[in-house]
Order: sequence, then structure tokens, then C-alpha cells
Amino acid sequence: MTEPASTAPEPADPSVRLAELEGEVARLKDTVLRSNADQQNQQRRHQREREELRKFATSGLLEDLLPALDSLALGLESASTQTDGRAVAEGFRMAVGQLRGILAGQGLVEVNPVGQPFDPSRHEAVGSEASADVAEGTVVRVARSGWLLHDRVLRPAAVFVSAGPAQ
Repeated sequence: MTEPASTAPEPADPSVRLAELEGEVARLKDTVLRSNADQQNQQRRHQREREELRKFATSGLLEDLLPALDSLALGLESASTQTDGRAVAEGFRMAVGQLRGILAGQGLVEVNPVGQPFDPSRHEAVGSEASADVAEGTVVRVARSGWLLHDRVLRPAAVFVSAGPAQ
């Protein structure tokens, strides 16, 4: 009588199985090392890109400012030969207007709060003045303009606030 054929696989030689597992471990180890190296390279690349972005983030603004700088230099050069101060003042007025236009194009807005209630989040009180005409707590005059960049205070306006009528 013949014995029935076994359907279960014969157990492999333990040394062969050990070699297969060691090969698998080596392959997985290599995959992990390559993955770690790729991750480190990507982190270094992102760091370089962030530094480059930070370094050149203002290049567009600076390029826009160069014509205004040229205008100011021409104004100074012209001022040395002019005898009429009005022409020099007009040249500087034009250069300031050019600068304001460039800065407005970048989202910078001047804050001139005369006649508005004092707002400590947008204004810095540098003094108070008695005024019969202006209500107490209202900005009477501006010592230094404030600036907003896209609705965020870049520099608060330095203001004098009404203390109400003199006592």
C-alpha cells in the first residue's frame, strides 16, 4: 500500500530560511537608510529655500524704490545749482509722492487720525492738549504718522490727545 501524498510543504532547511531572513533584514535596513538620507536631503533643501526666500523677499520692493532713490539723488544734485528753493521743494515733494505711491502699491497705508477717537491699538499718545473745540479723548494733532501694512499696524501714529476744555 502506498502512503497518501502530503499537501503540507516540507519544512525548509533552517539555514536556508535564516539566510532568507537575513537578506530581508539587509534589504529593509537599506530601505530605511535611504529613506532617512532622502529625508535629511529634503530638510536641507527646504532650509536653503527658506533662507533664500528670506534673503530676497524684499527684492521686489527694493527694485520699485530705486526710481524714487534716483529722483532724490537728482533733486539733491539740482539743489546745489538752484537759487530758488521752491523748485527744490517741488522736486522733493514729487519724490515723496513717488515713494508714497510705491509703498501704497505694497499695501502700506498712512494713518493720520486727526479728529478720530484715540485708539491705543493704532495710536501712541505722546501728550495731551486742552481744547474747547475737540472732545476729550479725541486726537488733536499728529506728531508722527502711523502706518498700516495690509490692515496690521506697522508703526502706531504718535498723537496728541484732547484733554477737553482747560480748567
